[in-house]
Amino acid sequence: MAEVHVIGQIVGASGFPSSSLFCKWGIHTGGAWKLLSGLQEGQTQVDHPQLDDVAYWCHPIDVHFATKGLQGWPKLHVQVWHQDMFGRTELYGYGFCHIPSGPGFHQLECVTWRPLGSWQEQLCQLFVGGGPQLVNSDLVYTAADRYRLQTRAMGTVHLQLAVLLRHFDRYGVEC
Repeated sequence: MAEVHVIGQIVGASGFPSSSLFCKWGIHTGGAWKLLSGLQEGQTQVDHPQLDDVAYWCHPIDVHFATKGLQGWPKLHVQVWHQDMFGRTELYGYGFCHIPSGPGFHQLECVTWRPLGSWQEQLCQLFVGGGPQLVNSDLVYTAADRYRLQTRAMGTVHLQLAVLLRHFDRYGVEC
């Protein structure tokens, strides 16, 4: 089987309205893909920057997949959360990006968004906090029904990934 090895890190995030951010992440693949080693999901630590608006996580990613075809190429999806001084968490944004299909070192920027909700929910969010969240988080990386959402652009998650491909030519898989 052809193999894809992804090694890298979630560097951090910028452009969010507040600091004290952390990130929940996962990698989604199609049915023809098999995880050989590594973790397909995880969470970073909370970073509270003192000087600038960039949160640094430097969270490692190291996954190794085997596949029979290109359908269902891996996608990295993220959720950025804010932690306030009382330890309460609030969702700041969803985002996803495709793992590059070419071998080599790649620097990626994953833009994020969050659902707006009704005007009552927006008013409640302003005074109480929280806000609308997706019931089904699969909506982040699938196209089904996402066009119906009203969203607001949020910040950017920065990634550094190295992609290694093995045996693609041997099994007739062309990138």
